[in-house]
Amino acid sequence: MNKTKIIATIGPATADKEIIKELILNGMDVARLNLSHADYKFCTDIITKINELNEELGTHVAIMMDTVGPCVRIGRFTGGSAYFKKGDKIRIYMEEVLGDCTKFSVNYPGLINDVKYNTIIKLDDGRIELEVIDKGEDYILCEIKVEGFIEDGKGLNAPGTCLKMPFLSKKDKEDIIFASKMGIDFLALSFISHRDDILEVNDLLIDLGNDHTNIIAKIENEAAIEDIDDIIKVSDGVMVARGDLGVEIPMERVPGIQKAIISKCHNMGKISIVATEMLASMESANRPTRAEVSDVANAVLDGTDAVMLSDETTIGKHPTEALNIMERIIASAEVDYNYLEILDKAMRTEKQDITGCIAYSVAECASRLKCKAIVVPTVSGYTARKMSRFRPTCPIIAVSPNINTVKSLALHYGVYPLLIDELNSFDKIINKSKEVALSLLDVEKGDKIIITGGYPFKEVKHTNFMKIEEL
Repeated sequence: MNKTKIIATIGPATADKEIIKELILNGMDVARLNLSHADYKFCTDIITKINELNEELGTHVAIMMDTVGPCVRIGRFTGGSAYFKKGDKIRIYMEEVLGDCTKFSVNYPGLINDVKYNTIIKLDDGRIELEVIDKGEDYILCEIKVEGFIEDGKGLNAPGTCLKMPFLSKKDKEDIIFASKMGIDFLALSFISHRDDILEVNDLLIDLGNDHTNIIAKIENEAAIEDIDDIIKVSDGVMVARGDLGVEIPMERVPGIQKAIISKCHNMGKISIVATEMLASMESANRPTRAEVSDVANAVLDGTDAVMLSDETTIGKHPTEALNIMERIIASAEVDYNYLEILDKAMRTEKQDITGCIAYSVAECASRLKCKAIVVPTVSGYTARKMSRFRPTCPIIAVSPNINTVKSLALHYGVYPLLIDELNSFDKIINKSKEVALSLLDVEKGDKIIITGGYPFKEVKHTNFMKIEEL
């Protein structure tokens, strides 16, 4: 049972129900849908398939949906693509045109006012670079500095330029309403700049009567880095979206920022996700590069809660193999994870309350007694999330009668959420915990588990017991 979670993005290569089933059976914890590329019809179809498979397999795979956010995207090209040659001139139109090697359009008419002469414009995660040399009435004239192929709908970045786009567009609001209606578990907000962006979305979810969707802030620009502490405080988790981030800032800064964000999230008890190009070569190759293996392993050793597959599973030729290899890399890296060092660090930064002290004691006892599992009966998920922060050596099995709680725990490090019937007595809690451990784990007579939580259910708001049981 790996502790680091895997998010797999669903696209054309993985839309078939049997392939989604393979992903689930190979370790996908969260299925991701990106509204920058997927329409409502596609999303509805995939969500229906995942819900059906969860029912068939007895699994609880959660669903994440990404908003488009204040992102500039290019329009369509004749034939779906074009080649931009170094030294050629090209026009960027503010109104929609069908693009070719001499022109293309963007979805943000205000771009012409925001960019200055000599601004460097980057396309498709920085693969192509243009320099602004002039402006017309409705177009920006650029010279191509770095050439390459470009396809429909790719992103446009202008590092160092303050784009005056509202954070929530009309489409974003419609998308969030759609996500809420579909019961999405995690909403990943693209191009966050500061905490107020998250609060705006949180207010919208409250207006929609949605109290279960978790907000993940995608860190993709300098402004978000500068406000990172406040962003983490008001979100449920953070995604280090290295694609756009590595375009907006010098790419050599990204590894250090990744490590810092993982550490900050851990200190605050929030989810951390490392994303983009983790096994990028597997879009075409049937095995990753050694550098990619090291990238995934280092994210695990840094303590991230989850790693993510993007193009590898949306358009890649080997989606299930990519997920299987990521699972193997995680398993190997977790053997070298320094659990006791992390436990001590977590206690030094933990708020000194009852739940924190009990969670620390549980994690320490689990290590010293070589317990097979920590079983956490929970209604809200609070104790399980707190336990996850202490990174115990054994699995945390969170059992809950609330399906929203079960899904919300899908991204927390080391937590394996299970849906159970209502438990009304302490004896039933103990018996059910032992039953779950026996059914899930490779155990022998005399092996130990620790049971912890808050009792009576629904009455106490903090953890108030731990009990060590021999199986």
